[in-house]
Amino acid sequence: MTAVKAIRRFTVRTVVPPELEPLEELAANLRWAWSPETRDVFRAIDPEVWDRVGDDPVRLLGEVSRERLQELAADPGYVDWVRRTRDDLRAYLHRDAWFQRQPDDRPQCIAYFSPEYGIAAALPQYSGGLGILAGDHLKAASDLGVPIVGVGLFYRSGYFHQTLSREGWQLETYPVVDPDGLPVSLLRESSGAPVLISIGFPGGRTLRARIWVARVGRVDLLLLDSDIEENDPIDREVTDRLYGGGGEHRLAQEVLLGIGGVRALRRYCEITGHPAPEVFHSNEGHAGFLGLERMRELVVGGLDFDSALEAVRAGTVFTTHTPVPAGIDRFPRELVERFFGGDNAEPGMPVDRILALGAETYDGGDPGVFNMAVMGLRLAQRANGVSLLHGAVSRGMFAGLWPGFDPDEVLITSITNGVHAPTWVAREVRDLAAREVGPELVEEGRGWEAIGRIPDEAIWPVKRLLREKLVADARSRLRASWRMRGASDAELGWIDSVLDPDILTIGFARRVPSYKRLTLMLRDPDRLRDLLLDPERPVQLVIGGKAHPADDGGKRLIQELVRFADEHDVRHRIVFLPDYDIAMATILYPGCDVWLNNPIRPLEASGTSGMKAALNGALNLSILDGWWDEWYDGENGWAIPTADGVEDAERRDDLEAAALYDLIEREVAPTFYQRGDDGLPHRWIERVRHTLMTLGPKVLASRMVSEYVTRLYEPAARASRRAAADDFALARDLAAWKSRVEQAWHGVAVEHVEASGVGDAPSLGAPLHLRAHVRLGDLAPDDVLVQVVFGRVDAEDRLVTPQYADLRAEEGYDGSRWLFSGDIGLERTGPFGYTVRVLPRHEGMVSPIEMGLLAAPAPLGAPAEPVLR
Repeated sequence: MTAVKAIRRFTVRTVVPPELEPLEELAANLRWAWSPETRDVFRAIDPEVWDRVGDDPVRLLGEVSRERLQELAADPGYVDWVRRTRDDLRAYLHRDAWFQRQPDDRPQCIAYFSPEYGIAAALPQYSGGLGILAGDHLKAASDLGVPIVGVGLFYRSGYFHQTLSREGWQLETYPVVDPDGLPVSLLRESSGAPVLISIGFPGGRTLRARIWVARVGRVDLLLLDSDIEENDPIDREVTDRLYGGGGEHRLAQEVLLGIGGVRALRRYCEITGHPAPEVFHSNEGHAGFLGLERMRELVVGGLDFDSALEAVRAGTVFTTHTPVPAGIDRFPRELVERFFGGDNAEPGMPVDRILALGAETYDGGDPGVFNMAVMGLRLAQRANGVSLLHGAVSRGMFAGLWPGFDPDEVLITSITNGVHAPTWVAREVRDLAAREVGPELVEEGRGWEAIGRIPDEAIWPVKRLLREKLVADARSRLRASWRMRGASDAELGWIDSVLDPDILTIGFARRVPSYKRLTLMLRDPDRLRDLLLDPERPVQLVIGGKAHPADDGGKRLIQELVRFADEHDVRHRIVFLPDYDIAMATILYPGCDVWLNNPIRPLEASGTSGMKAALNGALNLSILDGWWDEWYDGENGWAIPTADGVEDAERRDDLEAAALYDLIEREVAPTFYQRGDDGLPHRWIERVRHTLMTLGPKVLASRMVSEYVTRLYEPAARASRRAAADDFALARDLAAWKSRVEQAWHGVAVEHVEASGVGDAPSLGAPLHLRAHVRLGDLAPDDVLVQVVFGRVDAEDRLVTPQYADLRAEEGYDGSRWLFSGDIGLERTGPFGYTVRVLPRHEGMVSPIEMGLLAAPAPLGAPAEPVLR
């Protein structure tokens, strides 16, 4: 018989007795997601229900009986516990933290836009690393007291739940998310009516959205929801699911996120009195349209398009997360034109100018597409990648926007990602460290060296306990998965012996695009089988990961792995656990001894799963990519050698898989199983201790967010204030100046360079005096920066790691010509060369490179001088 399904679902909550009303305040703030003490209060209500609802306070209060709450309300000890916990939350929300000790010109508010947020399993609004990072960003900002407001979308089905078919093929389901059963509330007008924002859409439609507010500690997160009766059926589906639908659906989501997000922010600030954002941070290109809405606001206020662009750029930060062009959202120009032209065109915002912001004008670009990352870079004065290596990769990938400049000069810096330790560090590890170190360990990154005082005999039992918890959780999940695959309980007795808490445990869990190489470990199945079944030093693998619903290639990789893990001789040593999410991760990371990561280098932008594992005492076994490339030190894990220069992908994978097997067999497993007379693996524990002491303070989200504040947010806030001062005088002047410079730049040239001060045999320490004759055309010396670029040169006269020195204007002659001069020192022996270049200069620019204009002698680069002796 087919079950009858409801057409609507909602949560009916128990009325909480007055004595326990603080429980509702605690449940409404997601700080419980990283406060185990708060979760203890809820668990004590009914441990069985607590486990059934997945550690979700809101669902717990909806399912616990009235009688049980009345019983607790009559318990003075419990009532006092609840009130003390509520008082602790209030103290946390209003205390002075790190940010309040920053300079007085710190930003009053930062708006942080992201298409997904991974805050807690109870708020399923994330798919993978981007969302988890955004969630950790907000949590760390809350801990540090940084005044961020998050902006995103409320997806009625979130991301999909993953199950497996009998054949091991990924299946997806999209359970409907009931906002009434979540820790969110509607933003309302003073009348009590829900706040609605609206956006013009193609075809004369108007998209409307309500605004859910999630409290993430002291940070508010605004989530826009289009599933309301005021919308046409097609528009109600805009926020149906994360990363769902085709190109037009995706574009509609990004228009709502960017343009609707700014409008939601304005209403939120009006209603709550919250300071207006001075800085806008776009976490990837999905939210890039936020810049267009801010420009529209300024144009309505009287600025022209170019002045509005400069004012917006000054206060915008853009973070790119992808090291591959295929990971960037690109839409047909005609589709974007439909959203911003015709009936939707705004006065003073010509659609051709909007399209130009996302145009791929560089060599190899497609003139028919609108590139969201390119628009993000053009609308932001400050941009960054998410690791040192990824910053370098991004500078190369987007170098075409700054033609003529070295990739190293491209205006993309890097801030390496971090993870929120209070969320990801197991309670057992936290309690172990707390005996030696205070709360500053995870909140401000101080005190990690004290872990060196924790003895081996205290560390090892904790790691074994965490392996035990992982084994129990894995067995439970594996049993549930096999039931979904059609197996009966009578067939599943073998699961009781799956995994062993005393065996070296390697974890691998992440999204499953091809570059992350889920199945690299299967390149030689016999070699892997030997490692798993080694009679003296066996290894066990716990694996998770989701493929995008439209990625059949990724699904085939999962199926290949599942089929191997299903084989009778190895199924007790390797498991694939479906539906990898926050709840699974919080048990998986702590329970592993080794965290495996084997992407194709350099296609991993950062990767943070290995950071979370490291904070729980796991050692990384990884390709030198992302964050591991900069923080691997030879003692905190192992680096898998890469087959650099091998162009054949199959041979590269064979070589790197063989290197992986060798490391496990010859270094990882022997170190784990080498025991002292007391039965403890002292060499292994020393590596664990070293990892916690050295990586601990580096991988924290608090370190990451503090870097964003000091390196990007504070400078952006100052630039934004300067641009807006005196009725946007600087923004207007900069826009007019840029227009004048662009029109006059064809008349700028370096005509002649003279050098003196060295003889036929230049020697170390000798000064080199340079005189450059420069034609400026219609520009003045104050409009330009004339530099000498110098340093060692290679065999083709290319400058290697060049240095820069400014030349000063000496005198003008022949109308538009000027003499610039200066000195440089010959401080290194070997081949030496120099050239001179002219760049535009203005106080409103973050760098002379900003405009992408350059004049230099042709060919760029002077012939090498004689070798220094």
